[in-house]
Amino acid sequence: MKALRALSRLAAAAVAALATVWASLAAYWSDIPGQTGRTALAAGIVLAAVLIFAGIRRRAVAYAVFAAALAGFSLWWAAIPASGVRDWQRDVAVLPFAQVQGDLVTVHDIRHFAYTTETDYKPGYYDKAFDLKTLDSVDLIAVYWMGDAIAHVMVSFGFGGRDYLCLSIETRKEVGEAYSSVKGFFKQYELTYVVADERDLIRLRTGYRNPPEDVYIYRTRMTPENARLLFMEYVKEINRLHETPEFYNTLTTNCTTNVVRHLRAFGGKARYNWKILLSGYAPRYAYEMGALDDALPFEALRAASHVNGKAASAGDADDFSARIREGLPGVPPCASRAAVGK
Repeated sequence: MKALRALSRLAAAAVAALATVWASLAAYWSDIPGQTGRTALAAGIVLAAVLIFAGIRRRAVAYAVFAAALAGFSLWWAAIPASGVRDWQRDVAVLPFAQVQGDLVTVHDIRHFAYTTETDYKPGYYDKAFDLKTLDSVDLIAVYWMGDAIAHVMVSFGFGGRDYLCLSIETRKEVGEAYSSVKGFFKQYELTYVVADERDLIRLRTGYRNPPEDVYIYRTRMTPENARLLFMEYVKEINRLHETPEFYNTLTTNCTTNVVRHLRAFGGKARYNWKILLSGYAPRYAYEMGALDDALPFEALRAASHVNGKAASAGDADDFSARIREGLPGVPPCASRAAVGK
């Protein structure tokens, strides 16, 4: 019994310590003007926690006071609004949006940059109408740069085996801002859906980032009906973010959890588990759920789905998307390399 009480005290102390660390970091990376003010608030939170537990002898009362103070801080922090008006980096400065007229969806401001290097490029955008009746494929794209556990996940929709629209859920960073997974827990970045053609999003990663990132394309088994439902979930979110900014969160609102959320919105089987949180294992999870071609063992499928070499060969060709899919498991042979029109 004594051991159980000691364990419960230790657990309560650990929770209080973690909550104090979270609150101090949230204060330090809050929207209070000036680093001095943020630093003072962060230090004040730690000092207040120490004084509460050192100055109040009755443990239950100390925890009650601490919980009340934490709740008050959390309400203030939760009220910090996301913004659509900041000095954005050029690659995320323009938000896409879409107009829906029956089966025709016109997507505005599709990104197509002409890169010289990762940071030296000529911005370019275009509008394009997509007929939902021709939406016949959904591809899961996984991008690796730091081992097998972590990947950036994108989704690409194919229309008639000719046109492909790629969507990448990312942080909308300001000029001079770099990504940090720790900062991503503390309202440091707004959320954005980059909508681009694959010559932009894939070639950026295979040809212009140094070192190059490894890109894998997996054809899913999604039916045309579900592909349409998923595409419209993306369209709704793109339009919502165009009107109402939202914060990115490293754990809950990122490139994999949002894909799962969109799938679940229309009854998809995807569920949250550790292979979603460790995003590099998301393709394996999709394979285990029966969402990918299973004619090959997963490791063989993964090897056959690597497209870096094909992307290098395709260059900036109009039929880039068709070229990088040649020979991919589950992808029907292309009848021709018709130019992908804009």
